[in-house]
This record gives sequence, C-alpha cells and structure tokens, in this order.
Amino acid sequence: MSLIHTDACGTEPFDKTYSLGYQVHHKDWSPFPRVNHLRQTFLDRPYEIDVERLRLVTEAYKEHEGSPRKLQCAYAFENVLLNTQLFIYDEDLIVGEIAAPAKASPIYPEFSVHWIIDEILHSPFEEREHDQFYIRNEEERQEILELCAYWEGRTVADLIESRLDEDQIKGSEAGKKIFQTNLYHFAGTGHLAIDYAKLLRVGYNGLIQEAEEHLANLDMRDPEYADKKEFYQAMIIMHKAAKKYILRYAELAKEQAEKTADAKRKEELYAIEKNCRQIAGGPARTFWQAMQLFNLATTLIQVESNGHSISYGRMDQWLYPYYEADMKNGTITKEFALELIEVEYVKMNNPTKLKDKGSMAVRNGRGFGGESLTIGGVDRDGKDATNDLTMLMLEGSAHTRMMNPWVCVRMHEKTPYELKVKTVECIRAGYGHPKLFNDASAIKGMLRKGMTLEEARDYCVVGCVEISLPGKEYGWHDAAYVNTAKMMEMVLNGGRCLDCGPHCARWERCGALGKQIGPDTGSLASYKSFDEVLESVDKQFEYWTNQMCSSLCIIDNAHRARKPLPYLSAFYEDSMASGRDLTEGGAKYNGIGPQASGIATCADSLAAIKQLVFDEKRCTGEELLQAVKDNWKGHEKLYALVNSSKVHHYGNDDDYADELFKFMFECYCRHIRGRKNPRGGEFSPGVYSVNANVAMGMNTNASVDGRKAGEAISDNMGPVHTDGGSHDLNGPTAIVNSLAKVDHSLATNGTLMNLKFSQEAVAGVEGRDNLISFIEEYMAKEPMHVQFNIMSSETMRAAQKKPEDYKDMLVRVAGYSAYFVELGKPLQKDLIQRTELHF
Repeated sequence: MSLIHTDACGTEPFDKTYSLGYQVHHKDWSPFPRVNHLRQTFLDRPYEIDVERLRLVTEAYKEHEGSPRKLQCAYAFENVLLNTQLFIYDEDLIVGEIAAPAKASPIYPEFSVHWIIDEILHSPFEEREHDQFYIRNEEERQEILELCAYWEGRTVADLIESRLDEDQIKGSEAGKKIFQTNLYHFAGTGHLAIDYAKLLRVGYNGLIQEAEEHLANLDMRDPEYADKKEFYQAMIIMHKAAKKYILRYAELAKEQAEKTADAKRKEELYAIEKNCRQIAGGPARTFWQAMQLFNLATTLIQVESNGHSISYGRMDQWLYPYYEADMKNGTITKEFALELIEVEYVKMNNPTKLKDKGSMAVRNGRGFGGESLTIGGVDRDGKDATNDLTMLMLEGSAHTRMMNPWVCVRMHEKTPYELKVKTVECIRAGYGHPKLFNDASAIKGMLRKGMTLEEARDYCVVGCVEISLPGKEYGWHDAAYVNTAKMMEMVLNGGRCLDCGPHCARWERCGALGKQIGPDTGSLASYKSFDEVLESVDKQFEYWTNQMCSSLCIIDNAHRARKPLPYLSAFYEDSMASGRDLTEGGAKYNGIGPQASGIATCADSLAAIKQLVFDEKRCTGEELLQAVKDNWKGHEKLYALVNSSKVHHYGNDDDYADELFKFMFECYCRHIRGRKNPRGGEFSPGVYSVNANVAMGMNTNASVDGRKAGEAISDNMGPVHTDGGSHDLNGPTAIVNSLAKVDHSLATNGTLMNLKFSQEAVAGVEGRDNLISFIEEYMAKEPMHVQFNIMSSETMRAAQKKPEDYKDMLVRVAGYSAYFVELGKPLQKDLIQRTELHF
C-alpha cells in the first residue's frame, strides 16, 4: 500500500526507528543544533511568576473604571501590548511570548485573586510539593499582593460565588467534591481552535476592515445596538493594538540585527523583521510568515485570557498551501521547513499558567494545558488528507520530545500504511506522543452536535480528547470533573457520604440536613432487588448533574458579565457577523462539556453488588456496606474476593460487567446531553478524567469495587486497578472488546483510553507490526480515542529512585504527556499501577 499523496514522505524514511522507550543519558534527538540548544535552554529555565501583565491590566482598569466592560477589556489588552517588555532570544526564528518572559507565568486578576493572595500568605507557590513557581524577589511579592487587593470583589470568581447557593456548593470543590468546576471558576475559558486559514489569508487588516464595516452598518433600531457597537469598537482597538505589537517586534529584530557581528544571525534577524512587518497587518505570503503569524495570534489569545488548551486545529491542513507554494517556488527546503516546525514546537512550551492549589491537585502541570495539534484524517469530502506536513510534523515531534504540542493523529479506514508506521515509530519512542483519534466515531459525535457532514469531517482535537470545530465551536470543553464514584456513595448510603458525621471535616458545609446531602434513594442495607439499585443510581445522577449544570450556567453568565473576549471573537465568523461576543453566544455552535470520572469504579461496584448480594447471595447488602464503611478492615476475605477473578470485572470482555459499564456510561450521558446553556447551545457529555482520578480518589471513601479510601478511582475509560490488584486480566484484546460495547459517539465531549505496553512488548519489526495490527483492530471497533505509554513500571520506579537521570522523561499521563519526575507521588503511583499489557 502506498500513500495517496506520493510526495508526503517527510525528510526521513517513514519506517525509521527513533528509539525504543526512554534512553537514560541520551544524545540530542534533533538533527538541528539550534533546536537542541533551544530545547535545553527551556529545560534549564526556572518557572517564575511575572508581575508585568498584572501591573498593566490593573493600571488600565483603574483609568477606565467608568467604561463599558468590553471596552475596559480592550483598553487593558492595548496597554499590555504597547508596554510589555519584548524578548527575542538567541537562535529564535519565530518571535512572540505571552506578555512575560519565556517560562514565566503572568497573572490574570480579571478572573480571580483570592487564592493568589491566600497562597502567597499561607501556602507559598515555591513550597508546593510539585509544580512550584517562584516570585523573583520580596518587592514583587508585595506588589502582587497590593495589586490583587484592588481586584477583590471585582472578579469573575467573586460574581460566581455571590450567586451559588448552598445546594450547589455542597457538591462542589468547596463541599464534598462530587463535582469540581474550578477550572472556569478561577480562570478563563479555552479549549478551542480558531479559523487559522482565514487569519493567514486576510491578516489583521482584513479582520479590522470587516469589523469596521459591521460597525458602520449597525442599525440604531436594533435593541442590541449599544452592545454590538461596543463589541466592534473593542475588537478594533484590540486588533489595531496587535498590529502595533507586532511592529514592535519588527523594530526589536532590526535593532538586534544592527548590533550583532554574526553574519548568519544578522540575516536571520532581518528576516524576522521582514516577516513581522508583512504580517503586522497583511496576510502571510510564505511558510515562515504563516508560522510567525500563527504564533503571535495564538499567544495573543493567551494574553487576553488564561484559558486552557488554546489548540492549533488541523495544522497540516491550514499550513500546507504555504508550504506547497514555497516548495514549488524553490524558496524553502524540506529541511528548513522542518527546522521551523521544531523551533516552534519548542517555543510552544514557553507559555506557563499559574493555577490554584486545588486545580494543581486535580491536574499536575505548569503549562497552559492541552495545546493539541491535529494531523491526518479525512478532508471535508471524505478523502484521505495526509500530506507532506503530516509526516514532517511527526518527525518534529520525535526530534523535540517535549510536553507540547500534544500531537493528535486522526485515523480512518483508508489511513495510508506509511502514516501508520510513522505514527507507531513515534509511539514506540516512549515519550507519550502522538495520541490517536478515530474518525468514524468522532465524526458521528460531531453530527450528534448538529453539524453538517462536511463540518463534522473537519473536526480537530482541543485539550486532551475533546472534539471541536475550528472557528465555529465555542464548546466550553473540560468544564467540570464529575466524581461518579462519589455519587455512587450516595447510592450505597442513602444520600450520605460514608464518612459523613460530626467527625467529618466538612460537616458544617453539608447542607441544612447535616449528614443528608443528597436525596435518600435507598441504601445497600435496604435494597430488595438489583433493579432498585439501578433506579437509585439514576436518581442520584439526576440530582447531582442538576446541581453541577446549574452551577456551570452561573459560571458561564459570570464570564459574559465580567470577561468578554473581543480579540478572540474576531476569529469566529459567526461572532464577527452577529456582533455578539463569544461569551454571549456568538459562535455557531455553543456547548458546555463536563466529563465523568470513575465509570469503571462504578461498574465494578455494581457488578460486585449484583453478583455477591443478589445473584449468589454470598453476603448481604448490609455486610457489604459495612465493609466499605470500615475501609475493608476486618473484612479481608471479602476484600480479596472483590479484587479477584472470581468476581466479574469490566475490561475482560465479560458481558456481565461490561453491560454495567455501558449502563453507567449511558446514564451519565443521558443526564447531561441536551440541557440548554446560557449561550443558546447545549451541554455535551464527556467520559474521561485526565489525571483527576488520582486527586478524586484521595477525597473518596472506600468503594465496593475493592478500592480503599484515598486510592485513585478508575482512570478515564480504563478498567479498575486497586492496591488489591488490577481488574483486567485477559490482555489488550479483551480490554478493547469491553470498551467497544459502548457507543462512544454519545460522549460528544470525548472519551479517553490509556494503554501501557513495556518496551519489550513492541520491540523489533514484529513488535511494531503487532502494535499496528492492534491499532487497526481497535479503530475497526470504533472507540473514539487511544494513547499509549511505552514504558515499563520498572523504568518508572528507576526514575523515582534517581530522578536526576530522568529529568526529561516524558510519560503519557492521560490526554497529555508530562515529565515523570515532576509529577506528585500519588500520580506516579497511579501510572506505575496501570496494567502492563503484552500481545
């Protein structure tokens, strides 16, 4: 089989083997010395907190306190862009940061400040167990406190907290942590991809002209006239500021070129100047200019808002016309195009985000999170879209091996063999990229959201696994983490947590009824049939999803009121045309996507109840309930039994347990999908936990599946693994068969599946081909997503013992990869305990 596009071959043989797993004391991976130097420079830099954005934004808001909110946002953005210090680092070919030095995190007071003040005073960022940030000196520490004081009572979070009621709070991160909405509670919304093709085609001048024409044509009889007028005015101010900002880079490049004696560097700096002058207002003319405009436009989205996962769309598609033209004109070589890609890959790691300690517990990592880059798949006509950039972008990933970008390969039934091999060679290198997406189920999921077939085929990945439509969908993906195992506690114990009583640390926050925090739908001591258990599950899920979704609507409205996004909105055609900000429902498709965690924990719990209590009557429901209340202490035989192969478990191609997983999956999706949100769209369910299953488990009591209190709940769509043993016992094919018994397209916000193989399992040509065959079989069964850790538990334990030898060892955590030695111990333990599979 050969590629449909015969020129799509990259610079290296498609079957080149890069390495097998992580190599201690490895040599540089990239063929470009510049890239290796930039990569090492990044790794050597400390993570710092930068005060400049906070200072400039606060200054602008004080000056314009009487202005409408959209214009306040515009003036603040303008003040930052015209006054922030700029940096062009040695060997940079592409410029643009996030109004802070590389690897330093700005502060975004518009969203929340209470946690910043509290942590500086009581839980210093530099003293965290992991993911530390450092404030440069005591003067800046005091300045941050003083500036944040101005924002108290003025933030998005303040408005949210004034509107949440006690019923909503009791299940949230402030209460029993049944659901956690802190991502958009304390920070900006993200998880999106813009229409990069249009931006490169028309440039900032085209966007400004379009906004000015809409502004001039507004009808004063329109009841929304004032709001639309302010929207366009704000957009114009911000995009004109972007032009001036880019010209500042052009001037800086010229200044540095004039000072350097190095002829080669002088030429590069003048080229950077020329590129910046062209794309300051005009369209991109070359591949290099397209890369430069992409980087600046994206980092400015991050300057406007600190939303997670500003992703890059189908980069091999929207960038290809510029590459193709330069190659035909002879103005670029494949090697230089690859070098630019790799320079940009390293640069994508520079933006960092300061997060509250609660979010850090749920999800480790100091990056903005979720900068997914999608390649491959079908085009809008359903034909294979593989091109030369598809292969080059995989080569760049193998050469740089950094946290970002999160490369996502879309696969379908006609994916070329060469692309499959190249993809697997990257996977075998053991750095956690790329992750794989199945066009069959993802496109079905997009159709469920009401998109046309042509639109659905054009999906990209944002964040970890969320499927979205670039420039048309503002999906509020990753809106909340739902601890379904905690909901199951309510099912077991009559709407009460197992530990709820005067000894409970949150006794006072559990609502007016004290220990009764959810509806009493029965308990294990009272159920007369298994159907009653399932009915109780349904009622508890309805109650708690009601609390969560109503909370998310409050959060959504608070963003609309206090932090509109006029700069970003210009990149959405429907928002530009309607005069409505994205926060007001300006996008064509508007969603909110909360995701369920611990589905297998619930399924295995139900399997144990059904088998042991009702089918085989080995114990009573009351005895099983007491066992989990006692954290299995004194119930060792029962504990061993529920963790053994004698009890049905999800992940073994066992219909008994798999049907209960299907029930749990569909129950959650049913209670989420179709709900209306404030922007005129609908809620969209996801079934994944990223790594939140670890932190959730730390706040969850023992469960009937054989977990003890504090252990991680099941991760994503994967089977249960407890300290008592892994519940999947029949190998990878059985896992896939179990996984395929649910319709993944029902989870329109995405699903996630982690699999771990040792290096030895995929070694040699035979191991490579076995993995390719496994992926082909996996895709044929239509799960939506899969990603691999090619790393043995032994290697991870070695890294725990000698972290200095494994500083840049990436592991696939969930939808993202991270440096293993920087992860917290509980998350490291969860990764080590995942079942190591063999063919």
